[in-house]
Amino acid sequence: MRVLVTGGTSGLGLAMACALAAAGAAVALTGRSGRRARTVAAGLPGAVGIELDVRDEASVARAVDEAWSRLGGVDMLVNNAGIGMRTVNPRFMTHVQGFWEVPAADFRAMVETNLTGYFLVAREVVPRMLAAGGGRVVNVSVSHSTMHRAGFVPYGPSRAGSEALSRVMAADLRGTGVTVNLLLPGGVTATGMLPPDAVPQGREVLAPDVMGPPIVWLASADAADVHDERINAVEFGHWLRDRHPVR
Repeated sequence: MRVLVTGGTSGLGLAMACALAAAGAAVALTGRSGRRARTVAAGLPGAVGIELDVRDEASVARAVDEAWSRLGGVDMLVNNAGIGMRTVNPRFMTHVQGFWEVPAADFRAMVETNLTGYFLVAREVVPRMLAAGGGRVVNVSVSHSTMHRAGFVPYGPSRAGSEALSRVMAADLRGTGVTVNLLLPGGVTATGMLPPDAVPQGREVLAPDVMGPPIVWLASADAADVHDERINAVEFGHWLRDRHPVR
């Protein structure tokens, strides 16, 4: 399995890249800094690091060309690159900022990264997958409550948009051999998007590696026909048992 993971230098993206590489996949991970992407990839077996700014069409085209060339093709795209509320409001966990207080430039930057970025990378990769006869797209999402939480403009709308985009992509690609699925952690996760000491005492914080088992399974032969599913990583074990009950 040859996998392209966007935003793979830290957080959820790095956790998924590590799990996939450990499972034997050939991984191309990307980041805005090519140097950092290459440094991180050097620590994973068989991985390559590629510079990619998901907001820029030319950067997307170059990165996908490089990934396709270096891996010999791409069987799975993991759309993960994104920025969080911390870039707009560093105190977002404790200080609710009304949407009218959000600078228009910050709104545009987040939508361009979290929504348009998913579109641009998938638009570049999917035609190649169709020509190759198949492939898989996994779009990383968040809990529904995050999408409409007070003070979460523009993060919530950007993630709601990417989820809607995923459902439309799945509808467009039904029956083509290219599958599209959503994967989300299922709770507050310890990544760079979360300010230090921002989570109330007693509230569970997930480790990024919660994404490992479901992304490895989605890359496996067992998931070849899984399409248009929304998989919560925390509940993955239960979801899998419900899908394949023990007889």
